[in-house]
Amino acid sequence: MSTLRVCHLGKYYPPAAGGMETHVRTLARSQTDLGASVEVFCMNHQDGATVEDLDGLVRVTRFGRVASAAKLDFCPDLIARLKHVEADVLHLQVPNPTMIVAILAARPKPAIVVTYQSDVVKQRLRSLFFRPLERMVYRRVQAIFPTSPTYAEGSSFLKPYADRLHLLPNGLDLDPYLNPSEEHRAEATLIRARHQGPIWLGCGRMVYYKGFLNAIRALVRVPGTLILIGGGPDRESLELEAKKLGVSDRVEFRGNLPHYLDLVPYYLAADAFWFPSNVRSEAFGLVQVEAMASGCPVINAAIPFSGVPWVSLHDQTGLTIPVDDPIALAEASLRILNEKGLRDRLSMAARQRAVAVFDHRVMATRSLEIYREVLSGRLGEISRTETQSREELVAVGSLPQL
Repeated sequence: MSTLRVCHLGKYYPPAAGGMETHVRTLARSQTDLGASVEVFCMNHQDGATVEDLDGLVRVTRFGRVASAAKLDFCPDLIARLKHVEADVLHLQVPNPTMIVAILAARPKPAIVVTYQSDVVKQRLRSLFFRPLERMVYRRVQAIFPTSPTYAEGSSFLKPYADRLHLLPNGLDLDPYLNPSEEHRAEATLIRARHQGPIWLGCGRMVYYKGFLNAIRALVRVPGTLILIGGGPDRESLELEAKKLGVSDRVEFRGNLPHYLDLVPYYLAADAFWFPSNVRSEAFGLVQVEAMASGCPVINAAIPFSGVPWVSLHDQTGLTIPVDDPIALAEASLRILNEKGLRDRLSMAARQRAVAVFDHRVMATRSLEIYREVLSGRLGEISRTETQSREELVAVGSLPQL
């Protein structure tokens, strides 16, 4: 069998920070581990010229921008390279206006598949203007990967493409979370010693849809310390709310950590991971998977048509509460503290679900299988029964043991 050649079309690529950036890197590197020849086209996040480098076996081209407007980068080098790209499959990550325009301009020959990370939720006017261009590209798209079944069900944009949808959950290299280092275990012990327990952990950019205001308000009703990791424009208002409610001495704002794996000791130290995101802009929540693999139960919110409550399932791998309900968040936390055996049960099932559904090798293997079906012209023959049956097993907690 000839080597499968894949070119990922992302926004940026690490060391640029971001969920999509991390996802592309994880998928690309995992596919090379399975024998594929993989390259990535993306923008140069440092606003420099076009540069090429290697990330392991992944060839990365970061294209220089000559101008930017309304989140659209203009990259003549990108269009020129796409016209003559040597690949069997182009794997596009969306939302991604720059790559949509580049595909329209270059008209590349390889088959196109898409990972649909999220709808454009907030910038509706820009979305209405841009949708016709996207529809033109999607005429050529042969497979679309929603990251959760619930998100696809709620996407009006995806409804006309129901025959092309193939579930591909985001995946991670779970080993650092499943098998933490001695240094991370020791740091977790220090974190517990430094803080009044129980410890509640939140993580993410401090913006409106993360729901951290509800976390501050829930703390009034529970004992212990809330550790919030991340930065963003809402930090000052969150600090003011904590002070107003008299809990500022029990909230620690840690800011951004130097490395994403620096989160591992916090997952190990926490009694539960609070994930109170409250609108569909939060489409998946990969940090939930990190917490689950670490054995830290997740308390998330039932955001309609978001993948968030599907990633961590209510009363199986964590607890799910109504959106924007700090009282329910507090009550769920107290249940984890007080209900005998609950935390251990949730912790074990969380680790099992992470391995079964969100391991990077599961994601990479599934993606390559679909690529091959696309190229063989047999994609319509793929039975969805296998995927659906697997998800049903996951949903009822019938999961493989670690």
